Amino acid sequence: MKIAVVGGTGAVGRRVVEAVAGAGHEPVVLSRSGGVDLLTGAGLDEALAGAEAVVDVSNPANWQRLDEVERFFTEGTGHLVEAASRAGARHLVVLSIVGSDVVDLDYYLAKRRQEALVAAGPVPWTVLRATQFFEFASQVLAGATGPVAQVPPMLSQPVSTSDVAARLVELAVGEPQGLTAPIAGPERIRVVDMARQVVARRGDALRVEEAAEGLAGLSTGALCPRGEYVEGKGTFAGYLDTVRP
Repeated sequence: MKIAVVGGTGAVGRRVVEAVAGAGHEPVVLSRSGGVDLLTGAGLDEALAGAEAVVDVSNPANWQRLDEVERFFTEGTGHLVEAASRAGARHLVVLSIVGSDVVDLDYYLAKRRQEALVAAGPVPWTVLRATQFFEFASQVLAGATGPVAQVPPMLSQPVSTSDVAARLVELAVGEPQGLTAPIAGPERIRVVDMARQVVARRGDALRVEEAAEGLAGLSTGALCPRGEYVEGKGTFAGYLDTVRP
């Protein structure tokens, strides 16, 4: 099967491309660097030609700008759905985020709109919501500018990008499921504790503190799955072994 991977050069996308090839299918990578622009639709028809399934793990270049995030997940998704329909794709699989239905942060609201556009479109679809990736703690720490890193009060159930990629490919080759069971890691852990373990592993002198205030719900499990979910195999401890001192 020919499977197009939108955002195939990103952290998750690369894993998906590997998983597609590992499962014996033909991956096609769609990315800005490869001449495909979701915001204009340029290059989509050519890249999707002959693809039976499309896996979308793309993200905007700047997550901090609300206008860019919203436009990416509305206009960009609209172009992708239309192009996938023209290409005759039988299945569109989109990666979303656990909490997109209840958390009112800008990024989550934009993902909520993306999910709605996919569900209303003409291509049979599946949406997989995932929890934060193991790399999330390092991304939070990257914003520290002094000796102390303030980490938002969040309870997470982080998951391996490899597990997410494998699940996306498993879904892509199967029948469309609509909103399917989310995927999460095997343990719940506070983001501040994840960050402290990363800092200890790297041997940094950075002090990590949990902020006193945050968005209601994030500290008590809004970012964790509710009900049934698919549990990833990878552990955060295993991920830490890959973090270089």
